Amino acid sequence: MELATILLFTVAALSSLFMAWVIGAGSSGATPFAPAVGANAIGTMRAAFLVGILGFAGAVTQGASVSEAVGRDLVHGVSLPATSVIVVLLIGAGLMAIGISTGYPIATAFTVTGAVVGVGIALGGDPAWAKYAEVGAVWLFTPFVGGGLAYAIAALLPRSDVPERNSVPLLAGLVGAVVANLEFVFLESVGGTPAAAGAQFLPLDGTAAVGVVTLAVGSVAALAVRWDVDRDQAGGLRRFLLVLGGLVAFSAGASQVGLAVGPLLPLFDDVSMVSPIAVLLGGGLGILVGSWTGAPRMIKAVSQEYASLGPRRSIATLVPSFLIAQAAVLLGVPVSFNEIIVSAVIGAGLAVGGGAGVSPRKLGITVVAWIGSFVLSFGLGYGTMFVLEF
Repeated sequence: MELATILLFTVAALSSLFMAWVIGAGSSGATPFAPAVGANAIGTMRAAFLVGILGFAGAVTQGASVSEAVGRDLVHGVSLPATSVIVVLLIGAGLMAIGISTGYPIATAFTVTGAVVGVGIALGGDPAWAKYAEVGAVWLFTPFVGGGLAYAIAALLPRSDVPERNSVPLLAGLVGAVVANLEFVFLESVGGTPAAAGAQFLPLDGTAAVGVVTLAVGSVAALAVRWDVDRDQAGGLRRFLLVLGGLVAFSAGASQVGLAVGPLLPLFDDVSMVSPIAVLLGGGLGILVGSWTGAPRMIKAVSQEYASLGPRRSIATLVPSFLIAQAAVLLGVPVSFNEIIVSAVIGAGLAVGGGAGVSPRKLGITVVAWIGSFVLSFGLGYGTMFVLEF
């Protein structure tokens, strides 16, 4: 390998690490525990520490799906060279850094996706219309699904005819059942999910056995949370909220790492000494460091400036956030955690306070920033590669 090529690969890898740091400091590091911080269930610095560890774990164990989508599925007929990867990552990271410095949560998925598509088309690639439709549908429906579910849960929890010793364990059971069916790289040889792995020890056929394990895990989760809530209602709600924050942080790492390392994957197709797992490890490490060093500012922005959340509204925010995040990982769709969390925060706030705790101006600026970041990143990517190729 020539020295110039080695240097380009090195710069591309450093750009990817910088992007991972920005993601950890911004959307992946800030949003998962922001509702818990807003509910005074955990301090800002402790939240940043935990989200870094859990984001790293999610990146390594579940990050391959979205990484493949970002690196190979957004543009057909062309593989991004090292210079293009550098352009993509610097555009994405630069726009994200602006969001962090101003306190407005720029959508990472929008910036990176726009840059990849713009650069790829400028290089002569063909648009991947089917993938765009899938990605666009997830982006479009996320606010309605996440906000709607958060609204429904937040409206249900305070009802006198639905005691929290019943409603909260029901949510815990649902979350436990989903966790049992999460796909992990290290479980591929035994079915890919904890439920499939456990099903091998039951004298039933595949589907029935997986169903039994799923029901068992969900039931255990529900019973554990019910016992905790009965013993100490305030403490039980707070502990359940922290578990939800951890699951969302884990899911954030699984999804967001693909935005940092996905563009790198085609570069290493012919370099056998660098495995995809090593690339994910590097991205996960960048997210961890970013969460520890840069996330507190954005945690405060999301938890305090959008709405004042209590434990119940925070639970209503995190349950749909976890479900949507894992659905996106399963589909291999890059998704913005800022969009997920902020939409759920707004939905929960509307159910409880009629929107009194939500700043319309802040929300409007955020939505404009999301749309503008995609358009701007696409234009910058296309324009930069057009000039370089010319």
